[in-house]
Amino acid sequence: MELRLLQYFLAVAREESITKAADILHVTQPTLSRQMMDLETELGTPLFCRTNRKTVLTEDGLRLRQRAEEIVELVSKTEAEFRSGDGPVSGNIYIGAGETDAMHLIAQTARQIHGVYPDVHYHLHSGNALDVMEKLDRGLLDFGLLIEPVDKSKYEYLRLPVTDIWGIYMRADSPYAKLPAVTAETLRQLPLICSRQSLANGDFTDWLGHDLKDLNIIGTYNLLYNAALMASEGLGYALSLDKLINVETGGLCFRPLEPKLEAKLVLVWKKHQMFSRAAELFLDTLRQTICGI
Repeated sequence: MELRLLQYFLAVAREESITKAADILHVTQPTLSRQMMDLETELGTPLFCRTNRKTVLTEDGLRLRQRAEEIVELVSKTEAEFRSGDGPVSGNIYIGAGETDAMHLIAQTARQIHGVYPDVHYHLHSGNALDVMEKLDRGLLDFGLLIEPVDKSKYEYLRLPVTDIWGIYMRADSPYAKLPAVTAETLRQLPLICSRQSLANGDFTDWLGHDLKDLNIIGTYNLLYNAALMASEGLGYALSLDKLINVETGGLCFRPLEPKLEAKLVLVWKKHQMFSRAAELFLDTLRQTICGI
């Protein structure tokens, strides 16, 4: 399977039209149509549903699209690393992270580098821990910002000198907003909107002291912003880390869990990772920043 063929396939998937994709790719429509049929023959499955109006992906086509995008991105990332040469450090750094206030430390490091090496660029991927680790494993990310613990058999890591605090976002006029903190007993009384990461966090289940089934979980979320909107409408109480939502403008407030439950943050990368010059510079600068704190 040639890279060029995958790029052609992605163009057809994006345009939902053989004719439009052929115009963009500067190839003839019959040539592109034949190549897409050859690709289907090679994979042994239909990739497109063809109608008079558009060409849409089948279920197998959607699966190939995800893989093709990853392959093309990885090839592009690799080519850029080799093009950086021996001149001033330049290139791209790919960082995956969930929502955490620790991104301030990452941003400070990037700002320091940008002042000296303006041709270093940053690409951030937001997602939960499983999503970030999957992209790390596939070589699509250089670094991942995760909550401890991490799998030390797969990843090297740098512990960051910052912690996040678990707690509840709620409407400022909620009767529970009068409390200084939220205990496990109080938590059992609340309709909760929980991140999938928190439900899989062993530290949280240990803190809770009982089965998650005892909680009234009315919804789950991946990233906090939309869950906070649901909380602001009074639908429930969002379990999350602190400092992620501007509570002053959102009509919400944050109350920590009691006893305090902290999340320790680490920057991770694959064992035996071969870094680009830009990624090496980022890691070295971050280490120096941490030493200066």
